[in-house]
Amino acid sequence: MKMITYSLLLIIGVLTVIITCLEVFISYDVSESINKKAPVKTYQEITINASPKEVFRIMSDIDHWEEWHSDVKEPKLNGLFKKGSSFGWKSGGLTIHSTLHTVIPERKIGWSGKAFGAFAIHNWSFIEKEGKTVVRVEESMEGWLVYLLQNTFQRGLEDSLKVWLKNLKVKAEQSILKK
Repeated sequence: MKMITYSLLLIIGVLTVIITCLEVFISYDVSESINKKAPVKTYQEITINASPKEVFRIMSDIDHWEEWHSDVKEPKLNGLFKKGSSFGWKSGGLTIHSTLHTVIPERKIGWSGKAFGAFAIHNWSFIEKEGKTVVRVEESMEGWLVYLLQNTFQRGLEDSLKVWLKNLKVKAEQSILKK
C-alpha cells in the first residue's frame, strides 16, 4: 500500500513540476493578427442594426461587459481604453489577463490574453454597411492545455463567440431603441 501511495505522490509531483515549467517558461508570439497555425481558431460575423460608433462604445466599455454578456465575469480595465492597456476577466472558468493591441475608434479592437494553459489573440472589426454594422470577430488559441483539449476548446470558442455576438447585437439594438 505504501508503494502505491509513494508512486501516486511521485506522479503528482512530476506532473506539478511539468505544468509549472510549461506555465513559467513557454512564451507566445504576441501579434495584432491571429495565429493562423494555432490549433484552435474561429471566425464569426453578425450584422447589427446600430452604428459602428454605438457598437464600439459598448465593446470598449470593458468594465460593463458582464451586464450584457453572461459569459464574462469580473471584467476590469486597468487604466484608459487604449493600446497597451491591460484588463482582467473570467470566462469559461478561466481567469484571463489581456492586453489591448489594437484600438481604432469605431473600426477595430484587438487584444491578446493569457490564461492557465492557454494564450489567445482576439480581434473585432466594425464595418458600416447600409446604416448597420457588420461585426467580424476572429480568435486563435494555443497553449499546452489547448493542444491537449483541442476539440473541447474549439467547440467552446465557437459557441462562446456566437453567444457574445448575439448578446452584443441585443445590447446595441436596445441602446438604439432607448435613444
